[in-house]
Amino acid sequence: MLPARRFLPSLSLLSAFEAAARTGSITAAARELDLTQSAVSRQIKALESQLGVELFLRERQTIRLTVAGDSYAREIREALRRISSASLNLRANPHGGTLNLAILPTFGARWLAPRLGQFLAANPGITINLVTRLSPFDFRLDSIDAAIHFGDAVWPGAELTLLMQEQTVPACSPEFKQTHGIEQPADLIKVPLLHLTTRPDAWERWFSETGVAFDSLHGMLFDQFATASQAAIGGLGVALLPTFLIQDELKRGELVPAVDRPMQSAQRYYLAFPRERAAYPPLVAFRDWIVRELSKA
Repeated sequence: MLPARRFLPSLSLLSAFEAAARTGSITAAARELDLTQSAVSRQIKALESQLGVELFLRERQTIRLTVAGDSYAREIREALRRISSASLNLRANPHGGTLNLAILPTFGARWLAPRLGQFLAANPGITINLVTRLSPFDFRLDSIDAAIHFGDAVWPGAELTLLMQEQTVPACSPEFKQTHGIEQPADLIKVPLLHLTTRPDAWERWFSETGVAFDSLHGMLFDQFATASQAAIGGLGVALLPTFLIQDELKRGELVPAVDRPMQSAQRYYLAFPRERAAYPPLVAFRDWIVRELSKA
C-alpha cells in the first residue's frame, strides 16, 4: 500500500532539495536545474512545509543541512537514482524485459560473457545489464534482479537456485613445474603458493585432503582468479584454480596441473534473486538458460 499522498512530494520539489543538498548551494542547484535561485528556494520551502520539518539551516547567504535534512537527502538521492535507472532501462527497452544481473568478475568474463550472445539471440526481447558484486548485498537497497553467488546456500531475503559444483586444481606454468621438480603433493610445501583472499583456507583444505602435513602456509594474496591465474602463468607460484575457468589456458599449455589431485570445493555457485522477482519473465528465462548451459560444463 502506498503511503498517504501528502507524504509523496513531487519530483520537482525533491530534485531541487537533492541538488541543493549535494552542492551545498542554492545558486549551484539553480544552475544545474536551469531554474532561478528564487524558484529553487520556493521549492525547498514548499517541501519543508509539506513535510513539517526544517531541512536546511540558513545563515546569511549560505545553507547547511540539518541533521534530519542530511538523513533525508541520503534516502532521496538513492530513490531518485533508482527512478532514473528504471527510466533509462525502460527507454532502452520500451517493451520491458530488462534484467539487471550482478556477476562475479572472473565468472562473468571467462564463462558468462562469451555465451551471453546465445541467450540474447534466443530471447530478443530481453536486455541484460551487468554489474560486478563480490559479496552478497541487500536486494531491497539495490536495483538488481539477480546475482551470481559463490559460497554457502545462504543469502538473507533471497531465493537460491543451485547452478553447479566446482572442482579446483593446483596449477602452474610448465616451466615452474619442471624447475621445482614437482611430482607429488608434498612437493608443493616447498614452493610459493598463490592464495585467494575470498578463499583463505583453500590450500589448507587441499593439503589436508591429500594427507600432507603442514605448519603454516604463506604466499602472495590475490582478490580475483584472473590475476591469480596470470601470476601462475608468469611463474610466480602454484594457484588453486577452478578447472572450468582455465580450460583455455590448459588447452594452450600455459598452465598445467602441478600434481593430478583435483579438489571439490566445499561451496557452490548459485543464482540468487529476491523472492518477489521469482516469476519475473526475463529472470525465469535467464535462470532456465544458465542452468541448462552449466549442466553441459
